Amino acid sequence: MEKPRLNFWQIWNMSFGFLGIQFGFALQNANVSRIFETLGASIDAIPILWIAAPTTGLIIQPIIGYMSDRTWGRLGRRRPYFLIGAVLASAGLLIMPNSPALWVAAGMLWMMDASINISMEPFRALVADLLPSEQRTTGFAVQSFFIGTGAIVASALPWMFTNWFGISNTAPAGEIPPSVRFAFYVGAAAFFGAVLWTVIRTREYPPEDLAAFERMKREQRGLMHGVRDIFSSIAGMPRTMLQLAIVQFFSWFALFAMWIYTTPAVTKHIYGTSDPTSLLYNQGADWVGVLMAVYNGFAAVMAFVIIAMARRFSRKTVHMISLVIGGIGLASFFFISDPNLLLVSELGIGLAWASILSMPYAILAGSLPPQKMGVYMGIFNFFIVLPQIVAASILGFMVKSFFGGEAIYALVAGGMSMILAGVLVVFVDDVDA
Repeated sequence: MEKPRLNFWQIWNMSFGFLGIQFGFALQNANVSRIFETLGASIDAIPILWIAAPTTGLIIQPIIGYMSDRTWGRLGRRRPYFLIGAVLASAGLLIMPNSPALWVAAGMLWMMDASINISMEPFRALVADLLPSEQRTTGFAVQSFFIGTGAIVASALPWMFTNWFGISNTAPAGEIPPSVRFAFYVGAAAFFGAVLWTVIRTREYPPEDLAAFERMKREQRGLMHGVRDIFSSIAGMPRTMLQLAIVQFFSWFALFAMWIYTTPAVTKHIYGTSDPTSLLYNQGADWVGVLMAVYNGFAAVMAFVIIAMARRFSRKTVHMISLVIGGIGLASFFFISDPNLLLVSELGIGLAWASILSMPYAILAGSLPPQKMGVYMGIFNFFIVLPQIVAASILGFMVKSFFGGEAIYALVAGGMSMILAGVLVVFVDDVDA
């Protein structure tokens, strides 16, 4: 079936739920290391505590993709999963900042990441489902805009509550500051509300032959058939997907290093303290939230700029340049002593983030069979979570054994990894260019 072109507001509505999803991810990325340290985690233990997030995505996303490919009902194919994930993730956001112990916070991270993945994976497939090839770059770029916009607000919420409303950003040892707790409460409401908007305002196409679709589901039902189908899909991945997988590995290794180590790196390297109960540490941690808001804000703006850039040059060229600039920005943290100058570094990271959220998916979608769009988008997530698992497994050891406990060197390693990812884009075949 030839897909009709959608107008801007239809693309806007189908992507709006990503605003809420990013509230969840941004609050998690900017504050979970802070929560772990507050509850007593050592600097070298943080990556292992974070390993729950990528491990959950590795398991959840291909399963949800497979299931959503075979779902059709009153809410359509992908929307039921949006809604289920939103309910669970919002509950996790309410519980996380009230964790009484480190093991509870680690469990909440697991729950939150699983729930966010349930909502997020079908959103990628929805763009490929509903948009013709020539609109997919726009569709994924609008998602990038909402990801950036959501993260601007969510990342800066603790800073905003402290500086605008006078809510304390410190607390006794072992307690989460009130500014962080209120930020998570706002995030829970935003997550559910934004996803509900997309569920209500978006219409999905039914299978062309509904009777054949139902017959296929009856003939291919069962756990073992699903497992076989996922593994056969992995074995039959298109060449473009394999090439992008290598780029994704080094891109997301860098991002994971940034997310888990920016707070300890900035507070120690620039603010000169590792004491989570000190005012100086919490000022530095709040500034990290602002930094993450800046790179996400710049990504939101660049999401639309890179559409025009991709038309003028190519998706590959835009992605390559963006990753190299982002890697330089991340590595530059080592050379900066004034926290305000980190804002310039974040612009480069923001450009890379805008491209990472759109260009690989736009390149990938044209190489995938439509009837397996969900499962392949889920499998593609392997190449996001595997580098995070690797990073979580080795970065703590590297920081402790080779970097003398200095987290700043983890950011340098991340920057070098992102530059390498940019170089590897040259070898990707964009078959749908």
